[in-house]
Amino acid sequence: MEVQETRVQTDRVLTIPNILSMARLVGVPLFLWLILTKHDGWALLVLALSGVSDYLDGKLARRWNQISSLGRLLDPAADRLYVLSTLFGLTWREILPLWLTVALLAREAMLLVMVGILRRHGYPPPQVNFLGKAATFNLMYAFPLLLLSDGSGWVASLAAIFGWAFAGWGTTLYWWAGILYVVQVRRLVRADATAD
Repeated sequence: MEVQETRVQTDRVLTIPNILSMARLVGVPLFLWLILTKHDGWALLVLALSGVSDYLDGKLARRWNQISSLGRLLDPAADRLYVLSTLFGLTWREILPLWLTVALLAREAMLLVMVGILRRHGYPPPQVNFLGKAATFNLMYAFPLLLLSDGSGWVASLAAIFGWAFAGWGTTLYWWAGILYVVQVRRLVRADATAD
């Protein structure tokens, strides 16, 4: 597993970073409704605000020493819920092909299995690593661009080119980060087995 941060961790719930993460979570159903009802401009705005708050919650937590157990759960949960809701909405509208959605969901299922194995051995879920964050950022750029591509004109054409590029990079990095988690889990389980 990754080396734990040396910063002080707080048990406080009502911190500015946690409030930002909670606001991101509250925005997920609104975002999904906006996509499904084809209010694309508003959906893009909610997604953009989510991206800003995602950046701010981590930065402020580190700067103000407000890293918390709750924050470590909320941040990746919000990331995953935005990815899942976007996948569902864009697949429903036939902007994303089903095979891409299945590939991304299969990676999520693999991680759920790994978290279960870690829990059985008394370990917390793996920390989000740089590669996982990079994958999420690529997908968070890809999805709004692909949503913009669901139109006509040069903006839609340009959005499609960049959207698919980010989707390809994001999917590749998403799986790469997932495979690294599997390797980490395997090492921990082996270390436990040899220690017994």
